Amino acid sequence: MELKKTAVVTGATGAIGKAIVRQLAASGNYNVIMVARDESKAIRVVKDIQAKTGSLDIVYELADLSEKVSIYELASRINRPVHVLINNAAFTPQRRIENSEGIEMQFAVNVMGYFRMIDALTPQLKAGAPARIVNVASYWAGGLDLDDPEFRKRKYDNDSAYRQSKQANRMLTVAFARKLMPYRITVNSCHPGDVNSALSNSLGFGGHESPDQGADTPVWLATSRETQEITGKYFEHRKEAPCSFSQDSQKVGLLYEYCSCR
Repeated sequence: MELKKTAVVTGATGAIGKAIVRQLAASGNYNVIMVARDESKAIRVVKDIQAKTGSLDIVYELADLSEKVSIYELASRINRPVHVLINNAAFTPQRRIENSEGIEMQFAVNVMGYFRMIDALTPQLKAGAPARIVNVASYWAGGLDLDDPEFRKRKYDNDSAYRQSKQANRMLTVAFARKLMPYRITVNSCHPGDVNSALSNSLGFGGHESPDQGADTPVWLATSRETQEITGKYFEHRKEAPCSFSQDSQKVGLLYEYCSCR
């Protein structure tokens, strides 16, 4: 009997994250580690998914993805090979705030959170290779200002900060795909769909797709045989889509360097 693989999912108590965990659990092929910040929510989600899928192979780990120390402590507790990492967590505060490191909070969670999760779990992903990383980005992306990525000079608004964070996710996907290719670790990004969620509401939007529809493309990228050799690409609704942001190698390199120094 084939042993179950391990999947790590961030933002696991949100609408899309919960659906991603449920779909992975329902497949019967994964031990799922949910990464969450709120323990009471995490416990409720674990119990709900266990009841709906019959899978007991779901656990949660607590971490504040805005904080470097918290992410690396989380990684130190995951003492096993990791076969799938789905970066899904996002935060869209209405006003500009900073984390304890002085990093603007949307950049800290939406960009540095992805960057640091990949970096911190690289040893476990190498041990689980062939492994896959899926960065949940968005088609609602653009406006990244590498001279002022944290809105120290520009006037902050959460929509602009969100759009540039999703552009950054798509750009960093290419950087990590190149870096991790020799280790048989693929890295792809995707738009999850227009789901009515706390995040979309905070940006002033609703959503016409269900959480399960939103989870479909991330889970497909993480598990499908047809995507197992693909890396460094951006997808919408299970189809590869062009990404002009990712084609600018100079800016991709500058963004990676900026994140490496934070």
